[in-house]
Amino acid sequence: MPMHAYDRSAIIGFGFNPLDRLSDKRQDEDYVRQARQAADTRFVVHGGDEPLLMQRDAACDALFSVPQLAALQAALPPGQHEPVCEVFLGRLPDGTALFALDFGAGLADAVAGLPGLALRSLRTVAMQGELDHALLGELGGAKAVLDWHRRHRFCAQCGAPSRMVAGGWRRDCDACGAQHFPRVDPVVIMLAIDGERCLLGRQPRFATGMYSTLAGFVEPGETIEDAVRREILEEAGVPCSTVRYFASQPWPFPSSLMIGCFAQAQGTAITIDTTELDDARWFSRAEVAGMLAGTHAQGLSAPLPYAIAHHLMRAFVDEGEALLR
Repeated sequence: MPMHAYDRSAIIGFGFNPLDRLSDKRQDEDYVRQARQAADTRFVVHGGDEPLLMQRDAACDALFSVPQLAALQAALPPGQHEPVCEVFLGRLPDGTALFALDFGAGLADAVAGLPGLALRSLRTVAMQGELDHALLGELGGAKAVLDWHRRHRFCAQCGAPSRMVAGGWRRDCDACGAQHFPRVDPVVIMLAIDGERCLLGRQPRFATGMYSTLAGFVEPGETIEDAVRREILEEAGVPCSTVRYFASQPWPFPSSLMIGCFAQAQGTAITIDTTELDDARWFSRAEVAGMLAGTHAQGLSAPLPYAIAHHLMRAFVDEGEALLR
């Protein structure tokens, strides 16, 4: 049975990643080296923050074979042939190994004249649905861990340079002995419910007319439930009680875990935190349905299906207050 048949998180953008991560093999240097050298190994290639895609007609792909990677490296200028970082991601469902390679920000200029290749914004690719759902999840994980390596080249404990080990899943400091692991930042993203209405807001960066769920980072010493209640109260002034978990979404911008929840509103008066939001208001289920369908009478819109906010709003349209039971 496919994962998405029973896990609703897996239908959300970046949420379905069928890799066998083989975490028990990461410190086996011989195993990782043999996987890297295997003839059927596949690679996802990044140039700094963006993945390199192969474009053919209307389709695109991000999995490079060994010959395709060799052809790419041969076409790169002297001094740029080798990746600055590589991570063993695991094995694909067909058993082939998958590695993530980062050739650095200079890859953009190097591939500018190469036909069929382009560095693309992963966010844009996800919004436009250009890649297979499983591959999108794999690319999200690759982007997050490669970004972590770019940001953590020095030990946070003593400041000395650190080095990559364990197939790219740890950095060690030889100066003080500290070990550092890729971080994930928990973020609550939630919909407050008042009977047949829900609370939505809009940030200044949103497209004109778009409203979405509220969200914020979980703080140290805080539960998910407390973070949900705090963020709604801080951003919109609405107190809440019961909190129910819905689904989660890995969000590789740069590396968060969006924890989707619903909350029972205990008041309806709204006081907007104008440093966070341009506006916040209550919407009926019918209005939200129109926003999702693109038929709202005032032209208001909702996030696209790749975002967990879309699925929270869809669940409210479909189930209403029953989501809090």
